[in-house]
Amino acid sequence: MVGITDTARAFFDAVETGKEWDVCRSHCTPDATFASQAEPLAEIKSLEAYAAWMRGLLTFIPDGRYEVRSFATDAERSSVCAYAVFSGTHTGDGGPCPPTGKSTRTDYVYVMEFADGKIRHMTKIWNAGWAMRELGWM
Repeated sequence: MVGITDTARAFFDAVETGKEWDVCRSHCTPDATFASQAEPLAEIKSLEAYAAWMRGLLTFIPDGRYEVRSFATDAERSSVCAYAVFSGTHTGDGGPCPPTGKSTRTDYVYVMEFADGKIRHMTKIWNAGWAMRELGWM
């Protein structure tokens, strides 16, 4: 049986590398929800929609990559937290403006809550304004 840590790692890699929802959903409950107080993500309410957003982001930041800094499981609360740094340069078409050629290095945290071994909800904690300024979008 796969534990929640392994499931979280597999999901994290899939969503952060822009995999199709068909790959990501195997790690989630059918109605997995999403929340974030970051402005670009505030209206996204499902994990499926967030995965699509990440996939889209990687079309205009094609060198987007992550570096995991911490990955921790809280078995008592059936949750996993992942802290990472996303880096990339806006060189592709799309996004809020034409390519700026500017780069970002931005910290974020995923808090993944589990039910029956699958992700039922994820919260993303991210200072979007910082990244948007670095990319020249503000």
